[in-house]
Parts: sequence; structure tokens; C-alpha cells
Amino acid sequence: MKKILETDRLLIREISEDDYEGLFQLHSNPIVQKYTGESPVKTISEIIKGTKERTFNDYKTYGFGRWAVILKSTDQFTGWAGLKYLTDFNEIDLGYRFLPEFWGRGIATEVSKAIIKYGFEVLNIEKIIAVAMVENIASIKVMEKAGMIFDKKAPYEEGAEDDIWYKIENKNYEND
Repeated sequence: MKKILETDRLLIREISEDDYEGLFQLHSNPIVQKYTGESPVKTISEIIKGTKERTFNDYKTYGFGRWAVILKSTDQFTGWAGLKYLTDFNEIDLGYRFLPEFWGRGIATEVSKAIIKYGFEVLNIEKIIAVAMVENIASIKVMEKAGMIFDKKAPYEEGAEDDIWYKIENKNYEND
């Protein structure tokens, strides 16, 4: 497990096989999946297959991806957050997903700020976007607290409703 970065409360590291159960709890929860556009997974084998095909491949291909977010005080898996290259849009997306028991604690904002900083200062990315369903007010607030600005309303997937797109550019980034 490769450590990516740390905040005061959180360890952000590459996802490993040890995280499959936590990922299953996350992705099988209909409350978590409500605003993702994805159906809840039914088996842990779906998690294993998806992690091997997408997550581990992103680490090798791009040098970044979605990472495990661990609460340092308890060593608990809280969810994931990270960057993903969206080939359909030629954009780098900030994404995050957490178990409900960790909602409302500022974890998403803390990790998003740290990942944006890492993306700009370590990976030298020019622009980072984030996309949320219009109804996902909590996620939109995280984007704003992380310093992102509204970009546009547009569908994320063909035939879908308009989603809210936010962005932050390295040239306008101010680390606070």
C-alpha cells in the first residue's frame, strides 16, 4: 500500500486488497449510491473485479487514481477520494465517496483540499474538475469549500440529466 499524503486526521493511500470489504460496504449501500448514477453492487466479486480493472490500472497508467481514506485515530476505512482521468472529456476529475457514518465530519472537504494541493503541487495538473448531480447539495458544498468554482451545467453521461460541473485551475490556485 503506497501512502499518497496525510492531513491532520487522515491518511490517503492506494487502495489494496485489504480494502475490498470496506469498498463493498460503501458501494453496496443504496444511500451512498443515491447520487452516483451507479446501482449498488450485489457481491464482493464485483468490487474485486472493478478494483483490479479500473483502480489498479489507473495507478499504473496515470500515476494517480481513487485512493483509500483512512481515519488515523482509529485506522478505519472511511471511503475513497482521489483523481481520475476521464477519457471521454479529457479532464481530471476529483471524486469522493464515504460511508454514511463519516458524513458531516468535514472529511470530504479536508481530503478534497489535500488532493487538489497534491494534484497541483506534486502532479503539476493544470485543471481539476468535479461533477455532481444537481440534487447532491452536500457534494456541491464540498466542491465550493475546497475552492472550486461553478463551471457549467451539462450531462455527465449521454442521455442523462444535466449535472453540476465545478473546476479549479492551477494558475488560480491559492493554497490556504
